[in-house]
Amino acid sequence: MDTATSPTRPPQATPRDWIALAVIALPCLVYAMDLTVLNLAVPHLALDLAPSASQLLWIIDIYGFMVAGTLMLMGTLGDRIGRRKLLLIGAAAFACASVLAAMARSAEQLILARALLGIAGATLAPSTLSLIRNIFLDQRQRTFAIGVWIACFSSGATLGPLVGGVILTYFAWGAVFLAAVPVMIGLLIAGPLLLPEFRDENAGRLDIVSAVQSIVASLALIYGMKRTAESGFGWEAVAAIALGLAVGALFIGRQKRLADPMIDLGLFRHPGLGAALAINVTAMLGAMGIFVFISQYLQLVLGMSPMEAGLWTAPSGVCFAIGSMATPQLVRRWRPVDVLSCGLVLASLGFLLLTRLGESQSLPVLMGAILMMCLGLSPVGTITTDLMMRIAPAERAGAASAISETSFEFGGALGIAVLGSLVAASYRVAMADISLPGIPPEILAPARRTLDAAAIAADKLPEALAAPLREAAHAAFAHALDLAALACVGATLLALIIARTRLSRA
Repeated sequence: MDTATSPTRPPQATPRDWIALAVIALPCLVYAMDLTVLNLAVPHLALDLAPSASQLLWIIDIYGFMVAGTLMLMGTLGDRIGRRKLLLIGAAAFACASVLAAMARSAEQLILARALLGIAGATLAPSTLSLIRNIFLDQRQRTFAIGVWIACFSSGATLGPLVGGVILTYFAWGAVFLAAVPVMIGLLIAGPLLLPEFRDENAGRLDIVSAVQSIVASLALIYGMKRTAESGFGWEAVAAIALGLAVGALFIGRQKRLADPMIDLGLFRHPGLGAALAINVTAMLGAMGIFVFISQYLQLVLGMSPMEAGLWTAPSGVCFAIGSMATPQLVRRWRPVDVLSCGLVLASLGFLLLTRLGESQSLPVLMGAILMMCLGLSPVGTITTDLMMRIAPAERAGAASAISETSFEFGGALGIAVLGSLVAASYRVAMADISLPGIPPEILAPARRTLDAAAIAADKLPEALAAPLREAAHAAFAHALDLAALACVGATLLALIIARTRLSRA
């Protein structure tokens, strides 16, 4: 064979590289768990902190919003100062913010602590993915490593309720945050010993104006969409969205003029990149949003303990892990777009099956829906992330991974906000039309607004009055969950259309 013309095989990963992947994987698991670990703790902290309905939504989704708002900054910063260095800084900050969240004594303090957790968490995802991009140079090995990375994120997000359930069985709700502390301390010890350092040696100075613009644009758009989902197109929501679009336009214009931009807009010339980002947002909207309400359904409608509810949702994490790990093998035999399409069809059927839950209140129906949803959505992250890493040059891996992860976080946080607002509005409308005579107005009014308040109110009433209140609240919430599941069907089918029309040649 003529070696001069034969393709050069990329260097293969060493045992040390695979150990480095294991070091990277564990904090990713914990980072993702923080998105959902509060799902089962919501009824407990609601009793302790007495947050309003709006504050409760902010407690749940401010973490994802702050991650999404600062990811691009952190990805670019990692390219400049070093991916390992940023990862270790983020791990230390994450541990400190976790302690603050555990010590919160008011809704406002918990919201602030969760926001700080989101900023710290934003350093972890782009740093770990860009390290994988630089460590694993062989395409097959890199695809497998990305599958492991995605499996950790997916499993962490879905195992969060199980871990939360176990902790809540023995400790107060604040303890759900402390589980992250020993993991981050372990990363601080093992990281300098096992993780290599990578940075863009030719990177210029970080442009502070661009950094501020990216954060303001992201957070303003997210806040505006949240307010729109909660209250409709009021002046506050319109102003926030307009501000986000205006600052976003200034950000893009500035990137075109800079010699060393924060985001390389040339990446977006690839036809598959925009499609991959859109698929991430639409797929994650359903995946993250629906599990908040499944957890509430198990506890507040079926009367399960946090431990029982966590055990019933645990298979979702296993399915995500299996699907993510199997995807690299599947794409060797079939086109990625075909694997992705089959998964999205299966997920759509799972969401559709979930709409039957209100009529049957059947755990087999719920478990069948969860398994179909999780197995169907599990290939999304591996396929779209691998595409992003193939498009991006190695020296821009941090920024590219931040763009990819932003779409995931934005989709998940948007799902919690939009579906949360849809469920809340549907519940209020259904409860407003139900007559419940004999219940004092000061108790009935909050019960008509949220299922949590209805459960608290029922515990204060004689059984003769509590029973009809529980029945009405459970029926209203089941109907609201049906509507949320139908919205997820629509979002997943939209992702399928984008995949078939835009990724066929990617």
